[in-house]
Amino acid sequence: MKPRLNLYAAAPAQMQAFTDFSIAIANDGIEPSLAELIKIRVSQINGCAFCLHMHTRDALAAGETELRLTMLAAWHESPLYSERERAALAWAEALTRLPDGGASDAVYDAMAAQFSKEEQVKLTMTIAIINAWNRFGAGFHLIHAMPKPAAVAA
Repeated sequence: MKPRLNLYAAAPAQMQAFTDFSIAIANDGIEPSLAELIKIRVSQINGCAFCLHMHTRDALAAGETELRLTMLAAWHESPLYSERERAALAWAEALTRLPDGGASDAVYDAMAAQFSKEEQVKLTMTIAIINAWNRFGAGFHLIHAMPKPAAVAA
């Protein structure tokens, strides 16, 4: 796969504004550990390798376990996630897959039981932002960092 476009060279002011907005939401949003799980799960659904690499690396650096990251694609079937995490992941999947049936009352009610009204907005912003970043990554073929050839061979 070959990158299609350098986003920051093509529209520097707009990309900087979007980056600044993303950072502001991350700094005053939901708890960082949950935000990373959301970003990884949404990136799995959207097939954005660049974002998967970035947020998996960030989650590991912040202390997330390999097992929880490995099981994230099957979180429905794993006891590794709290009720709050489950509610957030279900909400993230519903909003990411809107054409498949939208955000049902049941999914909303489960999320609303775990999050204050303000947190609901912050969670939804986190989901919206990673969906937007995924569209940049997948649409313009952003390439994730590559390991050195010796690391690949090992």
